[in-house]
Amino acid sequence: MFSSVGFCLALALPIASQQIYDIWSTTWQRDNLFTYKNLGSSPINFVTPVSTGTSDIQVADTTYYQDIIGFGAALTDSSAKLLSQLKAGSRLSQNSTQYWSLIDYLFDPTDGANAAGMTYLRVPLGASDFSASTYTFDDTSGDTSLSDFNVNAAPSYLYSTIADILSVNSIIKIHVCPWSPPAWMKDGGSIDGGKFYTSYTSTYANYLLKALQGFQGKGIPVWGVSLQNEPQNSNPTYPSALIDAYWEGQLGTQLRTLMDNNGFSGTLIIGYEHNWDDAGAYPVDLMEDAGSAFDGVSFHCYAGDVGDQQTFYNAYPNKNIYFTECSGTIGSDWWSDIKWYLNNIFIGSVNNWSRNGAMWNLALDSTGQPELPGSNSCGGGGCRGVVQINSDGTWSVNQEFYAIAQASKAIIPRDSGGPFGQRIGVSVSGNQNLVVSAFVTKRVSSSDWWRYSLVVLNQNDNSSGSWDPVDIAATIEFKGAQAKYTFPVGVTTLWWYAAPDTSYAPDQLTL
Repeated sequence: MFSSVGFCLALALPIASQQIYDIWSTTWQRDNLFTYKNLGSSPINFVTPVSTGTSDIQVADTTYYQDIIGFGAALTDSSAKLLSQLKAGSRLSQNSTQYWSLIDYLFDPTDGANAAGMTYLRVPLGASDFSASTYTFDDTSGDTSLSDFNVNAAPSYLYSTIADILSVNSIIKIHVCPWSPPAWMKDGGSIDGGKFYTSYTSTYANYLLKALQGFQGKGIPVWGVSLQNEPQNSNPTYPSALIDAYWEGQLGTQLRTLMDNNGFSGTLIIGYEHNWDDAGAYPVDLMEDAGSAFDGVSFHCYAGDVGDQQTFYNAYPNKNIYFTECSGTIGSDWWSDIKWYLNNIFIGSVNNWSRNGAMWNLALDSTGQPELPGSNSCGGGGCRGVVQINSDGTWSVNQEFYAIAQASKAIIPRDSGGPFGQRIGVSVSGNQNLVVSAFVTKRVSSSDWWRYSLVVLNQNDNSSGSWDPVDIAATIEFKGAQAKYTFPVGVTTLWWYAAPDTSYAPDQLTL
């Protein structure tokens, strides 16, 4: 989807070097909601530095950190069902724009489009706590030959929704993960809870390979696969399973060999998939046991602190870190959520080495449904989706969307087929109520100027000791020059262009 926003950007680009033209903002009082502003004939210039502002943002443009793969959410069965119903309902009413306008708004990665440009999608392999019923791809007890394996056990609307997303965004990273092995591979004989029988390690590795082949057969490119969602969680009300670090490592080692021998050498294996609080134990043990099989590990938000990611990084700085799940809760405060998501995921997790950030359900209804019957995974409040799908064929986006969109806008490729953003150094002096991440997005042509981006959270909302939102007049230091901008209380994403760093080497990384 192209828009007038993209047209304005195209006009601005020839003169957009070291001048800030493009700003997206979401403010606490919601007068701006992922709102774009093109400064046109009045850009913010980088000039000779003078006195610094209330906060001073120093961009260390030659300090390079991790490449970012993008931001997004999970396409659960429930999310796919609601989206497919929206699509079908739109067709019945001869108004297909509702469905496709939503898909475009979420996923169109075109630079300048009026869209979040989500480039990460997590997809359960089999049932999760957000499915109509429990199932895996082979529920025939004792079928160690996997002769009854059937990827079509998943609802058809899951695959058709993925196909629609791919039609809008071909660069999206699809990350698949099972919530449970088949019940017959676990003690207790149920898909809900229990522990993985390690004697089925080889069988399960082949099961996961077949799942990758099944997705491939449907034209779905899988970027990464995890081996078990939350491997320290056994819940008797929804699909879950225990598997310790050693045996996850053994499973990963066998699967890595199978993948390499069957055309999936470029598909990553990502370990752990659980909370921050155990960052120094299970994921570290996993790397010690079988690190060569894994690209890295991923974290969830439900226990611990985002700073715990640094613990894993300190132990294994050459392994990648991902952040793959956190759920909104129905009834929570809009602005408090925005602050938390930016502090802990879309700025905080990235500043603690994550290559991505993702929420849980992409879409649910206003009551957090449809959830698996009998599941207690969302407690009393109910889970909230990134998007709310209404029974009347309309949709709206929640606070999770704005947190994702503001971050995503900073790192999507500038050029079609070009690289994603890479985190670079940044620090803040003065008023510390600005929380910042910084990125550079390099270009396809070596002669094109690079795009530099900031995602800035201004959480200065109680400067007098009570509710008192105050904008912050800040300065931005970059390559010996300085720009001034007043950040409203909220989230701001802005970018500018500058000549490439001629000293940059592709493998350059500050560890």
